[in-house]
Amino acid sequence: VSVIEAAPRVLPALPERLSQTTESLLAKLGVQVHTQAKVAEVLPSGVKLADGRLLPAELVVWAAGVKAPDFLKDIAGLETNRTHQLVVKPTLQTSRDDDVFAIGDCAACAWPEADHGKGGMVPPRAQAAHQQASHMVRQINLRLAGKPLRPYRYRDFGSLVSLGEFSTVGNMMGGLIGGSLMVEGLFARTMYLSLYKMHELALHGFAKVALDTLARLIVRRTEPHVKLH
Repeated sequence: VSVIEAAPRVLPALPERLSQTTESLLAKLGVQVHTQAKVAEVLPSGVKLADGRLLPAELVVWAAGVKAPDFLKDIAGLETNRTHQLVVKPTLQTSRDDDVFAIGDCAACAWPEADHGKGGMVPPRAQAAHQQASHMVRQINLRLAGKPLRPYRYRDFGSLVSLGEFSTVGNMMGGLIGGSLMVEGLFARTMYLSLYKMHELALHGFAKVALDTLARLIVRRTEPHVKLH
Protein backbone atom coordinates (compact mmCIF):
# COMPACT_ATOMS: atom_id res chain seq x y z
CA VAL A 1 0.00 0.00 0.00
CA SER A 2 1.37 3.41 -0.98
CA VAL A 3 0.25 6.93 -0.10
CA ILE A 4 1.21 9.70 -2.52
CA GLU A 5 1.13 13.29 -1.23
CA ALA A 6 2.13 16.35 -3.26
CA ALA A 7 2.74 18.42 -0.11
CA PRO A 8 5.91 18.13 2.01
CA ARG A 9 3.99 16.03 4.60
CA VAL A 10 0.78 14.07 4.94
CA LEU A 11 -2.22 15.94 6.38
CA PRO A 12 -0.63 19.31 5.53
CA ALA A 13 -3.61 21.29 6.90
CA LEU A 14 -3.13 19.81 10.37
CA PRO A 15 -0.36 20.45 12.95
CA GLU A 16 3.05 19.07 11.97
CA ARG A 17 3.28 16.86 15.07
CA LEU A 18 0.03 15.16 14.11
CA SER A 19 1.35 14.58 10.58
CA GLN A 20 4.54 13.03 11.93
CA THR A 21 2.64 10.71 14.27
CA THR A 22 0.31 9.62 11.49
CA GLU A 23 3.20 8.94 9.11
CA SER A 24 4.98 6.93 11.81
CA LEU A 25 1.87 4.79 12.38
CA LEU A 26 1.49 4.21 8.63
CA ALA A 27 5.12 3.12 8.41
CA LYS A 28 4.59 0.57 11.21
CA LEU A 29 1.68 -0.84 9.21
CA GLY A 30 3.94 -1.25 6.18
CA VAL A 31 2.48 1.65 4.21
CA GLN A 32 4.97 3.47 1.97
CA VAL A 33 4.44 7.24 2.20
CA HIS A 34 5.71 9.34 -0.74
CA THR A 35 5.68 13.07 0.07
CA GLN A 36 6.45 15.93 -2.33
CA ALA A 37 5.38 13.53 -5.07
CA LYS A 38 3.08 14.71 -7.84
CA VAL A 39 1.07 12.30 -9.98
CA ALA A 40 1.74 12.78 -13.68
CA GLU A 41 -0.39 9.93 -15.04
CA VAL A 42 -2.52 7.01 -13.88
CA LEU A 43 -1.77 3.96 -16.02
CA PRO A 44 -3.46 0.55 -16.17
CA SER A 45 -0.44 -0.93 -14.38
CA GLY A 46 0.15 1.79 -11.79
CA VAL A 47 0.80 5.44 -11.08
CA LYS A 48 3.49 7.47 -12.83
CA LEU A 49 4.98 10.32 -10.79
CA ALA A 50 6.27 13.64 -12.13
CA ASP A 51 9.87 12.60 -11.37
CA GLY A 52 9.52 9.55 -13.62
CA ARG A 53 8.99 6.88 -10.96
CA LEU A 54 6.32 4.24 -11.58
CA LEU A 55 4.47 2.78 -8.60
CA PRO A 56 2.76 -0.51 -9.54
CA ALA A 57 -0.89 -0.59 -8.45
CA GLU A 58 -3.97 -2.77 -8.96
CA LEU A 59 -6.32 -0.29 -7.25
CA VAL A 60 -5.91 3.51 -7.26
CA VAL A 61 -7.97 5.75 -4.97
CA TRP A 62 -7.75 9.42 -5.91
CA ALA A 63 -8.51 12.02 -3.23
CA ALA A 64 -8.27 15.50 -4.74
CA GLY A 65 -9.39 17.62 -1.78
CA VAL A 66 -12.40 19.86 -1.29
CA LYS A 67 -13.97 21.69 -4.21
CA ALA A 68 -17.29 23.52 -4.34
CA PRO A 69 -19.86 22.52 -7.02
CA ASP A 70 -19.13 23.76 -10.54
CA PHE A 71 -22.43 25.66 -10.76
CA LEU A 72 -21.17 28.11 -8.11
CA LYS A 73 -18.43 29.45 -10.39
CA ASP A 74 -19.22 33.16 -10.88
CA ILE A 75 -22.89 32.44 -10.11
CA ALA A 76 -25.04 35.58 -10.46
CA GLY A 77 -21.88 37.69 -10.64
CA LEU A 78 -20.74 36.75 -7.12
CA GLU A 79 -17.02 36.55 -6.36
CA THR A 80 -15.59 33.01 -6.27
CA ASN A 81 -12.10 31.56 -5.87
CA ARG A 82 -10.32 28.91 -7.95
CA THR A 83 -12.20 26.08 -6.19
CA HIS A 84 -15.56 27.81 -6.89
CA GLN A 85 -16.12 28.76 -3.24
CA LEU A 86 -18.05 31.98 -2.64
CA VAL A 87 -15.84 34.65 -1.08
CA VAL A 88 -17.50 35.90 2.10
CA LYS A 89 -16.96 38.72 4.59
CA PRO A 90 -16.44 38.08 8.33
CA THR A 91 -20.25 38.29 8.66
CA LEU A 92 -20.57 35.35 6.19
CA GLN A 93 -22.17 37.69 3.63
CA THR A 94 -20.83 37.33 0.11
CA SER A 95 -18.36 40.01 -0.91
CA ARG A 96 -20.57 41.44 -3.69
CA ASP A 97 -24.08 41.01 -2.28
CA ASP A 98 -24.98 41.52 1.38
CA ASP A 99 -28.27 39.67 0.86
CA VAL A 100 -26.51 36.40 0.04
CA PHE A 101 -24.79 34.31 2.73
CA ALA A 102 -22.59 31.24 2.39
CA ILE A 103 -21.36 28.67 4.91
CA GLY A 104 -19.55 25.34 4.92
CA ASP A 105 -17.50 23.94 2.06
CA CYS A 106 -18.95 26.44 -0.45
CA ALA A 107 -17.68 29.47 1.54
CA ALA A 108 -14.18 30.97 1.35
CA CYS A 109 -13.94 32.58 4.78
CA ALA A 110 -10.79 34.39 5.90
CA TRP A 111 -9.15 33.28 9.15
CA PRO A 112 -8.04 36.56 10.83
CA GLU A 113 -4.31 36.70 11.48
CA ALA A 114 -5.14 38.13 14.89
CA ASP A 115 -6.46 34.69 15.89
CA HIS A 116 -3.22 33.13 17.15
CA GLY A 117 -1.37 34.40 14.09
CA LYS A 118 -3.17 31.98 11.76
CA GLY A 119 -4.21 34.00 8.74
CA GLY A 120 -5.19 32.26 5.51
CA MET A 121 -8.61 30.67 5.06
CA VAL A 122 -10.81 28.80 7.50
CA PRO A 123 -10.28 25.10 6.67
CA PRO A 124 -13.24 23.35 4.99
CA ARG A 125 -13.86 20.93 7.85
CA ALA A 126 -16.93 19.65 9.68
CA GLN A 127 -16.33 21.69 12.82
CA ALA A 128 -16.04 24.90 10.78
CA ALA A 129 -19.33 24.19 8.97
CA HIS A 130 -21.03 23.34 12.27
CA GLN A 131 -19.86 26.59 13.87
CA GLN A 132 -20.88 28.62 10.82
CA ALA A 133 -24.35 27.05 10.82
CA SER A 134 -24.86 27.99 14.48
CA HIS A 135 -23.57 31.50 13.81
CA MET A 136 -25.81 31.81 10.75
CA VAL A 137 -28.93 31.15 12.85
CA ARG A 138 -28.00 34.11 15.05
CA GLN A 139 -27.22 36.25 12.00
CA ILE A 140 -30.67 35.63 10.52
CA ASN A 141 -32.33 36.63 13.78
CA LEU A 142 -30.25 39.83 13.91
CA ARG A 143 -31.04 40.58 10.27
CA LEU A 144 -34.80 40.16 10.82
CA ALA A 145 -34.62 42.38 13.90
CA GLY A 146 -32.77 45.10 11.95
CA LYS A 147 -29.70 44.84 14.19
CA PRO A 148 -26.01 44.90 13.12
CA LEU A 149 -24.52 41.54 12.16
CA ARG A 150 -21.65 40.03 14.11
CA PRO A 151 -18.39 38.71 12.62
CA TYR A 152 -17.77 34.97 12.62
CA ARG A 153 -14.68 33.73 14.46
CA TYR A 154 -13.53 30.17 13.81
CA ARG A 155 -12.45 28.20 16.87
CA ASP A 156 -10.17 25.23 16.21
CA PHE A 157 -11.00 22.55 18.77
CA GLY A 158 -8.44 20.15 17.36
CA SER A 159 -8.39 17.21 14.96
CA LEU A 160 -8.74 13.46 15.13
CA VAL A 161 -7.33 11.14 12.46
CA SER A 162 -8.72 7.60 12.35
CA LEU A 163 -6.68 4.81 10.76
CA GLY A 164 -9.59 2.38 10.88
CA GLU A 165 -9.16 -0.59 13.22
CA PHE A 166 -5.45 0.11 13.72
CA SER A 167 -5.26 3.38 15.63
CA THR A 168 -6.49 6.93 16.07
CA VAL A 169 -4.38 10.03 16.73
CA GLY A 170 -5.31 13.63 17.32
CA ASN A 171 -4.66 16.94 19.00
CA MET A 172 -7.07 18.79 21.23
CA MET A 173 -6.77 22.57 21.29
CA GLY A 174 -6.59 23.27 25.00
CA GLY A 175 -8.20 26.44 26.26
CA LEU A 176 -7.58 25.06 29.74
CA ILE A 177 -3.91 24.19 29.28
CA GLY A 178 -3.00 27.05 26.94
CA GLY A 179 -1.81 24.88 24.07
CA SER A 180 -2.60 21.62 22.32
CA LEU A 181 -2.74 18.12 23.79
CA MET A 182 -1.77 15.11 21.69
CA VAL A 183 -3.95 12.03 22.13
CA GLU A 184 -3.74 8.59 20.55
CA GLY A 185 -4.71 4.97 20.96
CA LEU A 186 -7.90 3.82 22.69
CA PHE A 187 -8.64 7.23 24.22
CA ALA A 188 -8.41 9.00 20.86
CA ARG A 189 -10.49 6.30 19.18
CA THR A 190 -13.20 6.62 21.83
CA MET A 191 -13.29 10.39 21.26
CA TYR A 192 -13.46 9.88 17.49
CA LEU A 193 -16.40 7.48 17.75
CA SER A 194 -18.16 9.79 20.20
CA LEU A 195 -17.85 12.77 17.85
CA TYR A 196 -18.99 10.64 14.91
CA LYS A 197 -22.11 9.58 16.81
CA MET A 198 -22.79 13.19 17.82
CA HIS A 199 -22.77 14.21 14.14
CA GLU A 200 -25.12 11.33 13.31
CA LEU A 201 -27.49 12.34 16.12
CA ALA A 202 -27.58 15.93 14.84
CA LEU A 203 -28.48 14.72 11.34
CA HIS A 204 -30.76 11.74 11.91
CA GLY A 205 -32.04 11.78 15.50
CA PHE A 206 -31.76 9.25 18.32
CA ALA A 207 -34.07 6.51 17.00
CA LYS A 208 -32.38 6.08 13.59
CA VAL A 209 -28.84 6.30 15.04
CA ALA A 210 -29.69 3.72 17.72
CA LEU A 211 -31.09 1.28 15.14
CA ASP A 212 -28.17 1.86 12.73
CA THR A 213 -25.65 1.30 15.54
CA LEU A 214 -27.35 -1.95 16.57
CA ALA A 215 -27.44 -3.13 12.95
CA ARG A 216 -23.73 -2.40 12.49
CA LEU A 217 -22.86 -4.36 15.64
CA ILE A 218 -24.73 -7.35 14.20
CA VAL A 219 -23.20 -7.27 10.68
CA ARG A 220 -19.73 -5.86 11.45
CA ARG A 221 -18.10 -9.27 10.93
CA THR A 222 -19.27 -9.48 7.33
CA GLU A 223 -19.03 -5.87 6.11
CA PRO A 224 -15.83 -4.21 4.75
CA HIS A 225 -13.82 -2.31 7.36
CA VAL A 226 -12.27 0.30 5.05
CA LYS A 227 -14.21 3.50 4.28
CA LEU A 228 -13.16 4.92 0.91
CA HIS A 229 -14.20 8.52 1.58
